[in-house]
Amino acid sequence: MGNYKGTKKITMNKYLLFIAGLVSFTVLGSASACNNDTESAAEVAEEQIISLETPAQNSEEMEEVAIEAIGQKVKISTDLGEIIVLLYDQTPKHRDNFIKLAKEGFYDGLLFHRVMNNFMIQGGDPESKTATPGQMLGGGGPGYTIPAEFVDSLIHKKGALAAARQGDQVNPKKESSGSQYYIVHGRTFPVNQLLQMEAKRNIGKDSIDHFHYTPAQLEAYSTIGGAPFLDGDYTVFGEVIEGLDVIDAIAVVRTQRDRPLEDIKMTITLID
Repeated sequence: MGNYKGTKKITMNKYLLFIAGLVSFTVLGSASACNNDTESAAEVAEEQIISLETPAQNSEEMEEVAIEAIGQKVKISTDLGEIIVLLYDQTPKHRDNFIKLAKEGFYDGLLFHRVMNNFMIQGGDPESKTATPGQMLGGGGPGYTIPAEFVDSLIHKKGALAAARQGDQVNPKKESSGSQYYIVHGRTFPVNQLLQMEAKRNIGKDSIDHFHYTPAQLEAYSTIGGAPFLDGDYTVFGEVIEGLDVIDAIAVVRTQRDRPLEDIKMTITLID
């Protein structure tokens, strides 16, 4: 797996990276990924975040349903423990870019700068390496974006590794940040709500292009949890196969404006 070179250069010095529908009770940034549908993805996400009442599921349960761990694995080390992630071969551009950055030591010393319990933890902003307490983060990157690699079989279940990106208004192709990523913490959803999300996702599409959750995907979201309202909008390129308890621990730290009050630094290394 060599360096990924199929990237698009960006000219802005800073750009806001966020997750669609990441509508916080505090300021997340000036951009929004709302669509103009009657009930947009962002509105759906806001509804989910405001009504978060279901506790996170047991991490051991999730690890039992992880896919067979074949392929490149990486270790994300933090003060709260280690997370082992499997990178998907179905998303080779994102896989190779993540491997390249890990080999270069790009992530070492960076922070999980945005944490939302029952939703996700986000990191990979190079500006976080020297950030002062309380500094707003989320605008940094390596200077390029990665073309989207949407795969219907790769969903935002708990433990999913996915790429952050700019909003649709400035990023209609939904290209990913070159370095910022998030890991889903999530919550459970009833099957009828998942089917409603599925139907909204298919509005305006020909029947041949309709998306349908598989029985296994519906079961994962309804029993283990995740963030299904992000499916089809953000590239999922890996999943946690060990250390979901660490995700649980990070997700509940004290935050201010979604940034942990005590820095959570990361180091990422490849596993042979």
